Amino acid sequence: MRSRKSSLPQPEQACLPWHPPGLVAGVDEAGRGPLAGPVVAAAVILDDLHPIAGLADSKKLTAARREKLYDEIRAKALCCSIAEASVEEIDQLNILQATLLAMRRAVMGLRLKPAMVLVDGNRLPVLDVPAEAIVKGDALVPAISAASILAKVHRDRWCAQVHDELPQYGFAGHKGYGTAVHMAALREHGACIHHRRSFAPVAQNLRAGS
Repeated sequence: MRSRKSSLPQPEQACLPWHPPGLVAGVDEAGRGPLAGPVVAAAVILDDLHPIAGLADSKKLTAARREKLYDEIRAKALCCSIAEASVEEIDQLNILQATLLAMRRAVMGLRLKPAMVLVDGNRLPVLDVPAEAIVKGDALVPAISAASILAKVHRDRWCAQVHDELPQYGFAGHKGYGTAVHMAALREHGACIHHRRSFAPVAQNLRAGS
C-alpha cells in the first residue's frame, strides 16, 4: 500500500513509518487520461467531529451520489481546495508533471496548513510538508476519497460546460476520453481549443488535417 520514496531530493517527503501529529490532508486528481481539458486536483482536510458517511473512490459512485457528497464535503470539511493545470501546461510539461503541479496548487490553496499530506498513487508533488503516496488511497483513506470526489465532480462540471459551448464534440457523454464517439467527432470537426495537442490521438488528427 505504501509507496517508494519520492525521487525529489526532499527528505521530508520520504515514506514515513510514522505520521506527525496534526491535520492530515488527502489529495487526488481527475482527468489524467482524457484527450481534452485541464487535469484537476483536490486537497481535503476532514473534520473528525463531522464525519461524512459513504466516502469512497469517486469512480465507484454514481454521478448523483458524487454530487451529493461534493456538497457535503464542502460543507463539513475543515477546509478543501480544488486546483487545475491547464491544457497548455499539460502540453508543455507532460501529463504527469502537470498532474503533480495541480496537486501542489491544491495543497497550497488550503486555508489550513496540514502536518501531513496523503496522496493517491505512487508519485508525490513538491511540497513543504511531509507527504506519503498511497496506492489505491482513494479507496482506503477517507480524506483521499473526499478529494477524489471533489476533483471528479469539478471536472465533470467542466465537461458539461464545454458541451454547452461545443455540443458537436459530445463532452457530456465521454468526458473527454478517447471513446469511439469522441474520435469520430475529432475526425469530423478537428481539434478544438480544449484538446491536448501532445496526446497522440489529437496529434495524429492534427497531422491528418494539415
